[in-house]
Amino acid sequence: MATYDDQNIFAKILRGELPCLKVYENDRTFAFLDIMPRSPGHTLVIPRAGARNLLDIREEDFMEVARTTRIIARAAMKAFAADGIIIQQFSEPASGQVVFHLHMHIMPVKEGVPLLPPQTRKEDPKVLEDHAAKLIAALKA
Repeated sequence: MATYDDQNIFAKILRGELPCLKVYENDRTFAFLDIMPRSPGHTLVIPRAGARNLLDIREEDFMEVARTTRIIARAAMKAFAADGIIIQQFSEPASGQVVFHLHMHIMPVKEGVPLLPPQTRKEDPKVLEDHAAKLIAALKA
């Protein structure tokens, strides 16, 4: 397994070098909208610690990622009137991992509405801003 590269896009987001639509953070995790969402409200949860994926993250950091994932999933159900939630995590290229900083995908889904294919379309920034506002409001409720 390769080592962690602190120049990956998510590490740059954590350092404030690249923009994102943040919806939640605490001292160990950070959550923001995916700019190429597969469903409205598609959110990514990452650890602040540098971890390539599930195979090398410290247990205590992963437990906090799991807690934050649950918080976001529950808020997304409300914010997007979802019928369910898909949680995905990929570790290493053979699994489909593209960005090598551990991240959990949280995708609200509606019955009968298929997910968009991965990495196919950048969402309009105004739509993403609206989705972020809905999710943030649901997190505060």
